Amino acid sequence: MFIVMIVIFVLGYAMIALEHPIKVDKAASALLIGTITWAVYVLNGVGILSLGHNVAWNEIALNAHDLAYESTHFIKHELSHHLVDIAEILFFLLGAMTIVEVVDRHNGFRLITDKIKTTDKVKLLWIFSILTFFMSAALDNLTTTIVMVALIRKVMSDQKTKWFYASMVVLASNAGGAWSPIGDVTTIMLWIGEQITAQRIIIDTIIPSFVTMIVPVIILTFTLKGNVTPAELKEDDDGLEKVTKGESNLLFFLGVGLLLFVPVFKTVTHLPPFIGMLFGLGTIWLVTEIMHRSKSAGFKKKYNVIGILKHVDVATIFFFLGILSAVASLQSAGHLSLLAGYLDDNLGNIYLIDLAIGVLSSIVDNVPLVAGAMGMYGVETSEAVISAGGYAAEFAQDGNFWKFLAFCAGTGGSILIIGSAAGVAAMGLEKIDFIWYVKKISLLALAGYLAGAATYWMMFGM
Repeated sequence: MFIVMIVIFVLGYAMIALEHPIKVDKAASALLIGTITWAVYVLNGVGILSLGHNVAWNEIALNAHDLAYESTHFIKHELSHHLVDIAEILFFLLGAMTIVEVVDRHNGFRLITDKIKTTDKVKLLWIFSILTFFMSAALDNLTTTIVMVALIRKVMSDQKTKWFYASMVVLASNAGGAWSPIGDVTTIMLWIGEQITAQRIIIDTIIPSFVTMIVPVIILTFTLKGNVTPAELKEDDDGLEKVTKGESNLLFFLGVGLLLFVPVFKTVTHLPPFIGMLFGLGTIWLVTEIMHRSKSAGFKKKYNVIGILKHVDVATIFFFLGILSAVASLQSAGHLSLLAGYLDDNLGNIYLIDLAIGVLSSIVDNVPLVAGAMGMYGVETSEAVISAGGYAAEFAQDGNFWKFLAFCAGTGGSILIIGSAAGVAAMGLEKIDFIWYVKKISLLALAGYLAGAATYWMMFGM
């Protein structure tokens, strides 16, 4: 049954990839993978856990009187533990999507889109890529992708064109998040775990990350031709009641300010980022309630948060829930730790291990892969570095293994659209076809990833 779990995951992954040909929404496939893998796991808990790939279970099994009961209890506990982590991501995503939708509904993004006069595809590509790269470092790659997709919708109308630019935003946001301690969930994990420090990750990985972003853009500069079809501007249809320019600008600056405040809130309070995001949602909700308190019921129904919530893409939330649950089951059963051990035994070189983790993160979520690496390799102390020599230094705080791991795990997920939180969000928001992404974007992402990795190696590995 250990192998069956992998088979179920692969079949479900194929259904997600073939969403458009088989005409089954990816959220349904993801939920089925998540629920079935956990069901197979718990119904065959003793057999799967007895393989010894879960260290926590090995300790419990030594003193267990009833293995069947203990295994069921243990797996339920594991599920609860993973559910907390998944819920944090889902609430964060829901809060960010709602804030962006509120700003968008009030035409707040016109403050930016009105300044984008060009329709030239190459110029727009440079504008969106560079803007995304630096925004992602200040916010995070998931929030930035949601914001930028909203901007793309305001600038262009053709579906495939929006797919293309949303996909390039994914590449840029993942590259931008990799060099910032708050830009990507895996970088945050390594920062909190003290494998890296904020100063060193910024200084040492910003250039490789920029190369990762810029290489696909340069390639496309010579191949991309023509202009985009501008999006039609939709005017308010609420009679005499309009959203004023002042209200639009206020909600734009408030919304962006609240999103930027999330990492500050986390740093000050040490609470999870989703708490800061929900604080932001509550604040903008309160402001819109006060702003529209004297407006008509019809106007409030359209512009208050309660009305806007009905238009938030809940299917994307369910897709996240399903795919993260499935990966969590593989992590708990020991598939991912087995994979990490295999990489260590067969590659040995820290750069090859990190490169492989980056590529694998395009298939399996990078969070458990990085978590597995953090558990497998401890942070070496200065005494150990002195006694063991140069190789141990690679695993010390700010060692090359950890910094390169942050880079690879953050940028490698761009190779497939399902490989990063930013990609999954863009896929859900714009209904991007998995196969289309593989054909049009994956090779560009791989070229950028390898170019950035080579840059890091030339800077620190030679």
